[in-house]
Amino acid sequence: MCTTCGCGAGEVKIDGDDAHHEHEHVHADGTRHSHEHVPGAAHEHRHSYAPAHSHAPGLGAKRMVQIEQDILSKNNAYATQNRQRLAARGIFTLNLVSSPGSGKTTLLCKTIELLGGRQSVTVIEGDQQTSQDAERIRATGAPAIQINTGKGCHLDAHMVGHAMEKLELPADSLLMIENVGNLVCPAAFDLGEAHKVVILSVTEGEDKPIKYPDMFRAATLMLMNKCDLLPYLSFKVDAAIEFARRVNPTIEVIEVSATTGQGMDDWLAWIDRQAAVARRAA
Repeated sequence: MCTTCGCGAGEVKIDGDDAHHEHEHVHADGTRHSHEHVPGAAHEHRHSYAPAHSHAPGLGAKRMVQIEQDILSKNNAYATQNRQRLAARGIFTLNLVSSPGSGKTTLLCKTIELLGGRQSVTVIEGDQQTSQDAERIRATGAPAIQINTGKGCHLDAHMVGHAMEKLELPADSLLMIENVGNLVCPAAFDLGEAHKVVILSVTEGEDKPIKYPDMFRAATLMLMNKCDLLPYLSFKVDAAIEFARRVNPTIEVIEVSATTGQGMDDWLAWIDRQAAVARRAA
């Protein structure tokens, strides 16, 4: 459950998942239960959840805060385990977040192409349904695993840890996590990444950073994508950057286009610098 919007993960599917997969549900009345996904067993269930602003009987604001703290605490414990496992092998991990349609997958495919084998890249793909994005990534030659979150609006650290177990992650490599398209809930969930990178397309409004401040506050870098379309739009680049830095004064910004290659060298150089810093600190 996400207490920001009240979504329930429902059936979570990971490519080739034949392992026991246990997770917990929290109901509108504050009760909870765990269950396992048993190999080969049918797994269909429906639960009704109350969103954070719900006035469900018996579920007051104090109880809702406690539920949220419990969920995030459990997630953070899994994230710490993920981070330790990744750091021990020198694996630099980025969590790519954005609204739907920002061009994350196209940007990711272009990044893998430009790295040209000089850096081993593995991808964890998050979507509510379909494996289309993972298939696009695999077409570049990079290994990718798909997580379908069902009704869930974001990845969490337990899902990512489970996916990591199914991947052969080379030492000193790059792991890219493409989160579910959503500028709200992924901001609150640490996956064990070194940095969140938020992608803002110029086909969106320049005021997205102040409309969705938590996401831009949580990110280290903002990639302003689809800049090749600027001549055809009224998008104000300076305003977008000013808004982003209003909520996060230290956020870095790179203007890119996966179509023309604009800014891609700067993006790859940023990855190299941050990976070196992370590995020295490990």
